[in-house]
Amino acid sequence: MCEPEQKSIPVRDAVGMVLAHDITEINPRAGFKGRCFRRGHIISADDIDKLLNLGKDSLYALEVGEGRLHEDDAALLLAAAIAGPGTDYVPEPCEGKINITAAKDGVLRVDVDALEEFNMLGQVMCATRHRDSLVAAGDTIAGTRAIPLIVESRLVDEAAGIAGAAGGLVSVAPFKRARAALIITGNEVYHGRIEDAFEPVIRRKLKNLGSEVALVEFCPDDAGRISAAINRGAAAGADLIILTGGMSVDPDDVTLSAVKAAGATVGAYGSSVIPGAMFMTAYLSDGTPVLGVPACGIFHANTILDLVLPRVLAGEIIGRREIARLGHGGLCLGCEECRFPVCPFGKA
Repeated sequence: MCEPEQKSIPVRDAVGMVLAHDITEINPRAGFKGRCFRRGHIISADDIDKLLNLGKDSLYALEVGEGRLHEDDAALLLAAAIAGPGTDYVPEPCEGKINITAAKDGVLRVDVDALEEFNMLGQVMCATRHRDSLVAAGDTIAGTRAIPLIVESRLVDEAAGIAGAAGGLVSVAPFKRARAALIITGNEVYHGRIEDAFEPVIRRKLKNLGSEVALVEFCPDDAGRISAAINRGAAAGADLIILTGGMSVDPDDVTLSAVKAAGATVGAYGSSVIPGAMFMTAYLSDGTPVLGVPACGIFHANTILDLVLPRVLAGEIIGRREIARLGHGGLCLGCEECRFPVCPFGKA
């Protein structure tokens, strides 16, 4: 670690001195932790008692030296390299740190391998939210800083190179505002024996992500009719097709075969998430996503659909590998008080 060249000056003798770094105040009673004095502040006689109360008996005059960087200058270089497309940051370090924010609503992307390599350098750090998190414009998604007050320039350059080669450690993929065709299958609903419960659930989930249900069609458990409904939805201009029901193992569960008959290529049938083990992703020849939602989507507040739908709306192709990776963190605990997405479900 690069040791700064410094001269200790008693606080009572520091009037007129220029602070070399931000000074932090922690006040548990007031629930406050933050910058009390800014780098570059000129110490006055009125500041002495405050500094003593912060435990600062001495201050330091620093000589950064050639080939070294102050923590603030390092943070600026790191943030510029870490921030990928769809992100933003204020180029003004606070207590040596810079936060990176989402510039738009969307899904957070994190290059986890590059992040690990970056943090392995030891004198710099970056912390992020979980990848694939839903974020809104202005949300903090990452923070970075140098660990020591003075850091070697070559190490900062190496860290910035790792982040830059990855196109940024973090980025935000914006949501596409989809017009969805909703195809509700099942003889019991089609013949009016029971009232459909899927439509309001799907409408709400899409609306929360800035999309809409543009077309609703009910079909019996008939593969040909379901297949025709899929084609009608595509012809009507839907850029997302969602099918509900008929995803299990009974003889009349024909949704999967209907999707294949419509010419779609199945990306994954069956998932590593509970609830949602019978979930399906597929794509029509023009790339239109087709999602098959099993019956658990009615009963459970959050299912695999809540993990996959935002990523689909952000333009990601979801296939077998993407579904398989959801197994780590893919077990919903069914808490009495649901706090999703502030919970382990879907977090890897």
